[in-house]
Order: sequence, then C-alpha cells, then structure tokens
Amino acid sequence: MPSDPHPHGHAPAPDVVPPEVIQAQGTHNDGARHSGTHRAGSHQARSVAAHLSAVMDLLAPLSVAGRTEQVPLREALGRGLAADVMAPVSLPPFANSQMDGFAVKSAVIPDGGANLRVAAPVPAGAMPAPLERGTAAPIMTGAAIPAGADAVVPVERAVPDRFPDPGTDSTVWLPATAAGTFVRSVGSDLAAGERALAAGTFLGPAQLGLLAGLGLADVAVYKALTVLLVTTGDEVVEPGQDLPAGKIYNSNGTLLESAMRQAGLTVVRTRIATDSPGELQALLSSHAPSVDLIVTTGGVSMGAYEVVRQVLEGHGADFLHVAMQPGGPQGIGTFEGVPFLGFPGNPVSCLVSFEMFLRPVLSGLFGSPAPRTPVRARLAHGLSSPAHKHQVRRGSLQPDGTVRLEGGESSHLMHALAGSNALVHVPIGVSALAEGDEVEVWML
Repeated sequence: MPSDPHPHGHAPAPDVVPPEVIQAQGTHNDGARHSGTHRAGSHQARSVAAHLSAVMDLLAPLSVAGRTEQVPLREALGRGLAADVMAPVSLPPFANSQMDGFAVKSAVIPDGGANLRVAAPVPAGAMPAPLERGTAAPIMTGAAIPAGADAVVPVERAVPDRFPDPGTDSTVWLPATAAGTFVRSVGSDLAAGERALAAGTFLGPAQLGLLAGLGLADVAVYKALTVLLVTTGDEVVEPGQDLPAGKIYNSNGTLLESAMRQAGLTVVRTRIATDSPGELQALLSSHAPSVDLIVTTGGVSMGAYEVVRQVLEGHGADFLHVAMQPGGPQGIGTFEGVPFLGFPGNPVSCLVSFEMFLRPVLSGLFGSPAPRTPVRARLAHGLSSPAHKHQVRRGSLQPDGTVRLEGGESSHLMHALAGSNALVHVPIGVSALAEGDEVEVWML
C-alpha cells in the first residue's frame, strides 16, 4: 500500500465545489483552472469541479423568472424560494410576555421589593388596559404587555406565588426587577420591512413556519423540473419478470427515480431502451418536447455497444472521463435542444453521479433539494485510493464520530450502498489514509 501522504491525518478538502459557492466556477484545488483536466499517464480526465461547473452552465438557462409559480404553504415543502420575502409585519407584532407572571413598571419597585395592588389579569389574545401606577397585572405567556409596564416578574417569585382568584381585591409582594425582563419586544425576532428569507432558500418546516407566522398564505417557488429518465441495455430486465441467463434486474431506474423524486423532480420514466441506436433515438425524440432534462444510465463508456454515445456523440453531446471513482464516464450536452446528462450504468456510479453533479447544481440554481450536509469524521480503518482520482466511498457514520467504510471500491456493490448513511470523500492527490485520519463525509 502506498505510504500516507498526510501523516497528520488531515486530508485536503475534496475537489468539489460546495453548493453554497457553486457559482465560483473553474476554480480547482488541483490547479487546473482552465481545462479542468488531470493527467494520469497519457490519459486526461476532467476534474470533478470542472464537470460540476459544466453541469451548472448546462442547466443555468432553466432558472429563468418565468419558471416560477405561487403555491399554498402546505404545497411548498421541499421547494426552493423563487424571490426574496420581505416581512409584512414585525415578529413579534407587539410586546408580549415571555412568562406567566405579573406585568409591572420596574421603576416603582425599590431594591427591597414592594407590595403592589393586583390589577385586572391579561390573558393571551386580549388588548389590556394601561397599567395604573403602583399596580401589577397578572399576565399569561404571549399576552400583550400593558401600556405603562416594562417588565414581567415570574409568578413563582411572587408572594404569594400564585395568581389571585378573579374579582378579588388583593395585593402581591414582588422583588425588584430590571426593565425589559421577560418581555419580548416588538420586532425582536424580525422587523417589518426586513428580508425574512432570501431567494433560493430551501423551504423546510422552519421556513414555512416563519412564512405562516408572517401571515403569508402562499409563496413563490421554482417550478419542479421534469426529467426524462432512460435506462439502457439489452442485458437489463424489469423487476418482477423472469431473469434469463446473462440478464440483470433494472436497479438503476428505481434507484435514480427515487433519488430524483426525493429531490423534488418530476420524473418521466420510460421502458428500458435496448442497444438499438434507432430505437433509443426515437424514444428520446418522442419525449424531448415535454421535458426539461434528459438523464440516461448506461451506454456512455468506450465499449462497442455504448448506445447512448452512438446516438448523441457529435450531435449535441460530449462523452468524457471525469477524474472520479466511481462514476468516471460521463455524458453532457443537449438532445434536440433539451439538456442531457449521461450517467454510467453501474448502480453506485449512477447514484454518485447524481449526488456529485446534479443534486448540488439543482440546489444552487433552484434552492431545492437541500444540499448534502458535509461533516468531518475520522476513519475507523485505513483505505487506499488512486491518487489521480477523487474517490467516493460508501460509509456509515458512527455515534463516536468515526466513519466505517461499507464494501469496497467497486461500483456494483448495492448491498453496501443500502447499508450506508454517508458518502466518504478521498480527494485527488491522496493515495492512502490510515485509521484515525480525518475525511469529509456527506450525510445521505
């Protein structure tokens, strides 16, 4: 095994453009700023960052202003915000109590405390009368602070430590308190006119809760892209059918369709395309006018029956090798004016391709899906990696902060993928890492 080039256990950051800075195209930590290529012997391959930039350029025209829609909040979960949202009201809209207690004017209570006459109670949702000097008003959490009051004393600090019965004439002893104590001031969370959410924000429960709290019933979001997903290969049959000798079941279709739907895409899935160029061309042509993007799996390598390459190469698409393992062979371009991405045929390769290229670009352009969360973890055991490639391994992040690799490097290991909760990144230029070395992982 090659020696560890990073004896202190800190591998360089992966050769990937993070989603939040995806617009910084063409900058690669391997120094290949223009061509984005890496040389391994006589072989040249495009860097991961350069290919990500190319996918961004391909799909950027889809993020035009006309591709938006206004939807009710209940339908906006998982979508990307299409325009800045400015707060129409302040949060909170009025000063209110943070505690169940007594609303008081702090200046009337000396350092040693004082007995105050109990005023009418203030329930949540009511507009209270102004507080008379020398009185304390029982107030509930969330209720409006009466005019003239500037603090709340929690009921448990009062003597007696309970609210008097309604309608009784009573007094309560309260300790001294500072102005502003347990008072939520107007706009302390968000002031009217301030930006509540920026365009491109992923709308999860917290974001939708904020919009509802601002009184908004609907929101402008990007329309979901419609993707044509085509699995190719004479050797592939659909699950549920008999499996003849030499055939395999189509896992790629379900794998990618599920990933795409989870990412908020509308997926049009076709029958399996055979290795007949004429059949594939007719299939693509029949769907191209009604979709935003075409994604194929298989048929993009250098073999003799690479049908996707046969149909598209030289007619709007390029086929190349990215310095990545798995997922090196890639296709990119257009078919009859529709953006096209060709992913490899091995299951792990096609999913890694989606996670490395399509998912972050969609997140950067449309705010949806949410980008994968990168964390740092220490390897539970050592690994080796081709130094001229960015390797992506499957792994399971453990409660102790270590990551255990699942399966080997091979791109057919579906069982290992199913048992993983993270992608482990080994950046280009690293040939070996030891147990305990730190790596970046993306949580799945």
